[in-house]
Amino acid sequence: QVQLVESGGGLVQPGGSLRLSCAASRSIRSVTGRAWYRQAPGKQREFVGALTSGGTTNYADSVKGRFSISRDNAKNTVYLQMNSLKPEDTAVYYCKITTILSVYWGQGTQVTVSS
Repeated sequence: QVQLVESGGGLVQPGGSLRLSCAASRSIRSVTGRAWYRQAPGKQREFVGALTSGGTTNYADSVKGRFSISRDNAKNTVYLQMNSLKPEDTAVYYCKITTILSVYWGQGTQVTVSS
């Protein structure tokens, strides 16, 4: 069973930056996509961005131009670089890795943007 562990969350002031990491417990075969989602208090989980196996990225309009997804295959890790953070980015952030057979989710990491 693959475990995904997110880290890098915390408290940051508006305009600041954070980099979230999502580390898999082992190498995952046949990955079709890697994605980040977030869930704010009282709201449904929403899509943030994704990185396909071919290297294509797409982002929610609310984060486009501010967030970027990358990966380090040698470390089995996916990253979410978040710049120009806003209070409305406050949420628990989750990573998701999809294969041809399975979908894996991390446990989430809290990001709070506040002065």
